[in-house]
Amino acid sequence: MERKTFKTFGLFATAALITAFSACQNKDAKTTETKKTDSTTAAVSVNEKIVFVNQDSLLTKYDYYKDLKNKFEKKTKDAQSDLQSKQQAYQREVTQYQQSAGTLSADQRKSTEERLGRKGQELQAYQQNAGGALQNEQAVETEKLYDKVAGYLKTYSKEKGYKMVLTFSKGNSAILFADESLDITSEVIKGLNAEYTKK
Repeated sequence: MERKTFKTFGLFATAALITAFSACQNKDAKTTETKKTDSTTAAVSVNEKIVFVNQDSLLTKYDYYKDLKNKFEKKTKDAQSDLQSKQQAYQREVTQYQQSAGTLSADQRKSTEERLGRKGQELQAYQQNAGGALQNEQAVETEKLYDKVAGYLKTYSKEKGYKMVLTFSKGNSAILFADESLDITSEVIKGLNAEYTKK
């Protein structure tokens, strides 16, 4: 049986968070990019500050994400271990049957093969269901992670007067250059961790 069903949370969450941030960025851009002024459209003015967060640093330094990652790595490891022990037990039964098949009657062989066939199908279904359940739980937790970050950034931006917060990720970013003074990553991580510690 393959173990592909159980994906590591780190890669899954990172990809999901990138998608979620991009979606939020596009959604926010639609509301802040243009404003109606006397029947004309005006882009965000230069006085309206745009800042960015380094997503790579956010994922490695946000305590909530680290705890979530550790939690799912353990769940994945436990699920793999459980599946492996079930597979080994099944394989022992198959081997035992193969060794004793010659001494069994035709009816006994038939019923044993049917039982082992059903057990093999159940094991395959268990693997798929366990993997699917874990992925669904990861998706729910990733959504919560995104909501926490987006909610914090919304409040933080109002306090600081920022009109837009972009995300930067090495090798996957639309930002080619940004002045370091616009990088609010450290402040955001500090605030998120303080908020998480309180809860």
